[in-house]
Amino acid sequence: MTKVLFDIGRIFIRGSRFSPTGIDRVVVAYARWLLDRPDIELQPVLTFGGRLLGVPRRMLERTIRQNEAFGRQRNHSDEPGPTWSALRRALSSQTDRDGPLRARRVADQIPKRVSWHLAIAGRALANLRPVRASAGAIYLNVSHTGLDQPRVLARLAERGIAPVVMVHDLIPINFPEYCAPAAEARHQRRIAEIITHARLVITNSATTALELADYAATLGREAPTTEVAPLGIESAFFEVAPAWAPARPYFVCVGTLEARKNLAFLLAAWRRLAERLGPETPRLVLVGRRGWENEAVLDHLQRSKAVLRLVHEVSDLSDRELAHLVGAAAALLSPSLAEGFDLPVVEALALGTPVIASDIPVHRELAGGAATLIDPLERPRPRPLLCDPDVAGALPPAGCGPWPAR
Repeated sequence: MTKVLFDIGRIFIRGSRFSPTGIDRVVVAYARWLLDRPDIELQPVLTFGGRLLGVPRRMLERTIRQNEAFGRQRNHSDEPGPTWSALRRALSSQTDRDGPLRARRVADQIPKRVSWHLAIAGRALANLRPVRASAGAIYLNVSHTGLDQPRVLARLAERGIAPVVMVHDLIPINFPEYCAPAAEARHQRRIAEIITHARLVITNSATTALELADYAATLGREAPTTEVAPLGIESAFFEVAPAWAPARPYFVCVGTLEARKNLAFLLAAWRRLAERLGPETPRLVLVGRRGWENEAVLDHLQRSKAVLRLVHEVSDLSDRELAHLVGAAAALLSPSLAEGFDLPVVEALALGTPVIASDIPVHRELAGGAATLIDPLERPRPRPLLCDPDVAGALPPAGCGPWPAR
């Protein structure tokens, strides 16, 4: 029986019940898979000061059960959540006179987050113990968390434990201007440790694998052994959604509101649309939490009168609600400047929703001929979604109307 040391630091630090990101979902998915494998001796671990400390398996089981119960409650309830109810009312209204929806501030969720984290931290700290693992065991980290700490993988390799890690992207290295100031150096430490000591690297896309190999070459090192394992999507995106009719077409953009998502470009385009179409302008829904370097986006949302009445910003939708929202959209928009893997694009394609995305390597890999790809730095034109043959060809037939018909 193989012993696997599975790093649960991401769950411990973030608490994936609260608007989980793509990486949060990956950690939970791998945890479920490992817990269901009778041929694996699973040891959950946390990383502190470059060393591993073990956590009882029952703690991970309890955390996953709580997340699953929370997800089932939200995804299978016949009663829509308050955010989805409010958004549907707004999109079903003929006018834009009511105030636009805005996502809850992270500060508003602090009491619940603190309670969640204290419960996990209290149990974990009371049960931490040294890790006992001999040569032949596997260390698995699918979240980046803890890998910037000193000699984490080196110590494991020295003991004959095989480090297996997932690399989600190299954005902080290749595009440091889109990240927090300390992110570049932190990610450089992670990736250098991975290139030197990882027995196997899992990447979410071939694009990420190529970027990792290129970065290894800049360091004068050989690329590590790599396996591409694209991310899966939740079952809600394969279900038939109940029919509902928005008052007029709307478009959706899903992802954290941060600089690399290029939302300022998108909002500038929407302002041009509003100038041309007035009350007939389609609406735009931004789904995601507010992230790093988003001042330009927030200025648009808070101060631009043309954009203010047309753009709704929400978070905290369940998978089922998000699938219903994207499934009824005229198109999903993803103007990102950099991605390691773009899960919303894949989800939209699974639903049969048209996709208009930036022409970047990962979008060519994931969506190629199934999406309309555009230059993410092109100056917004007055009517970018109307009579452009490149765009119209990827959308349902609509002639030269003000928006694509569904």
